[in-house]
Amino acid sequence: MKAYVFPGQGSQFPGMGKDLYLANPDAKVMFDSACDILGFDIKKVMFEGTAEDLKATAVTQPAVFIHSVVTALTAEGFAPDMTAGHSLGEFSALVAAGALKFEDALKLVSLRASAMQKACDANPGTMAAVLALPDDVIEKICGEVPGVVVPANYNCGGQLVISGELDAVNVACERLKEAGAKRAMLLQVGGAFHSPLMAPAAAELAQAIEQTSFATPTCPIYQNVDGKPHTDAAEIKANLLAQLTSPVRWTLCVQNMIADGATDFVEYGPGKVLQGLIKKIAPEGAINDCVSIG
Repeated sequence: MKAYVFPGQGSQFPGMGKDLYLANPDAKVMFDSACDILGFDIKKVMFEGTAEDLKATAVTQPAVFIHSVVTALTAEGFAPDMTAGHSLGEFSALVAAGALKFEDALKLVSLRASAMQKACDANPGTMAAVLALPDDVIEKICGEVPGVVVPANYNCGGQLVISGELDAVNVACERLKEAGAKRAMLLQVGGAFHSPLMAPAAAELAQAIEQTSFATPTCPIYQNVDGKPHTDAAEIKANLLAQLTSPVRWTLCVQNMIADGATDFVEYGPGKVLQGLIKKIAPEGAINDCVSIG
């Protein structure tokens, strides 16, 4: 069975999507449509902008989404048996599975990016990667630190990202290193994603998600909040909203896809981050292939 997966914010790169735009007429139509929906020429930023230009959340999230979805939907023989996406990538996974139209998903992604930026401005925060420490130890230490600091991304065994208030994350990093973490380093991000500090963004996004039409997907979508497969539109909506303030349980998503029969993984979109994580998560001999296209 084929599992198609989609990356999140951070996988962008200068020039992303330009070759696809020039080579594929269907891709050109989707890129041009995206510019109309967003109200600005995102192609120009993606194709000609610098890495710094692509860092702005209002650009990054739509850019990664557009690149991922166009790459997938214009690929030959595109037919997933299951999909999943890391954080922002969940929107791409929903389009790939037919639960959301490209246009509707892009509008939600744009609103999500704007709402998250506002939340970051109102409640400054940060994130940090913690390496080589058991999840339960990290969870315990985060729970003991004053202020807001929580596990945010369960990426693979031995790699977990924490998120929260600046001071709380810094204190947690020191305590995690004292507890034996190989590394506990701050990330270059704009805010405390997947933490309670994103609650204002969730509130702003709630109405838009509720008013958007979601179809029954053609295959299960393994969602971040619980790592389980979902096909019910109401459940998918609720999980998509909860994702903003809940941790990304990527390890569990991959484990459950493998348990449910996934033998081949294809990552569609910029970068190869998920390919690397999947290879670390999958037991030896559990999958046949894991590749990145984009």
